[in-house]
Amino acid sequence: MRPVYPMTDKLEFRDRMLSLGLARVAEQAALASAQMIGRGNEEAADQAAVNAMRKQLNLLDIDGIVVIGEGERDEAPMLYIGESVGTGKGPSVDIALDPLEGTTLTAKDMPNALTVIAMGPRGSILHAPDVYMHKLAVGPEYSDGVISFSMAPGEQVEALAADRGCQTSDITVCILERPRHAEMIADVRATGAAIRLITDGDVAGVMHCADAETTGIDMYMGIGGAPEGVLAAAALKCMGGQILGRLVFRNDAERHRAVHLGIHDFDRIYTRDDMIANDVIFAATGVTNGSLLPGIKRELGWLTTQTLLMRSKTGSVRRMEYRSSIELSP
Repeated sequence: MRPVYPMTDKLEFRDRMLSLGLARVAEQAALASAQMIGRGNEEAADQAAVNAMRKQLNLLDIDGIVVIGEGERDEAPMLYIGESVGTGKGPSVDIALDPLEGTTLTAKDMPNALTVIAMGPRGSILHAPDVYMHKLAVGPEYSDGVISFSMAPGEQVEALAADRGCQTSDITVCILERPRHAEMIADVRATGAAIRLITDGDVAGVMHCADAETTGIDMYMGIGGAPEGVLAAAALKCMGGQILGRLVFRNDAERHRAVHLGIHDFDRIYTRDDMIANDVIFAATGVTNGSLLPGIKRELGWLTTQTLLMRSKTGSVRRMEYRSSIELSP
């Protein structure tokens, strides 16, 4: 049973002290999935990452609650929404995670699979239900409020080009390749803008906007998972940039799920700071090669990972390389 601390003994969220531990959580989840890269088994790859991430989280001196996870309590052994993690001896924190963002990408050895986790003080991360979210995101170089959901996709591209002082043909938009986005894609292409279609991994897709010089992506748009939207907002809280999110419900069961998590305004548009209301730490480790991070590198007897570790309080961004003996890897 976890110890109960009186309010006077409330422990402070010390992001600097916790950040290296969070990086290790992401690293170990990536290393655990390494043997499943290109093996065609999405479920096994995801489960390996889940097991390693849970094990490492439970070593941290935190009183953690998973607010963005892989499903509900009855879907264990996934890291489910509401699961308690950590030793219980540290600060009360919210945790948003995706142990393997891109299970299909991993199984097929395709680009941009990541392990992703964010941590903030208790009550700071939006408890988004596992439903769809319509997302719009741009990097830090654009003016506040430059895009909105009241604009058509083509108008969003035009607004971005005007703000940047360039032609619409100079803009590149990242969109998840799904049939539901056919009209959106056509509208964007009618402006002359380029589109980078991705098959999976929209957390990485949003993060691309914050590093446009490296990735070549100016804007992300489209409908994907709401949990991934919150994780992307955590990344942009550290990297800079704007994201708007609006929940998309397909049926009454999904609305009921939202109400259960305290969401009653089904039309609300969430900003980055609505989704991440306080300081946050964010860590992501590359599993397969991508635009943001290299994938796991194999050498005889060794595995090497690279992790992106960021803190919103200071704006610090670290790239950490970790070399591990295969015999000692999860």
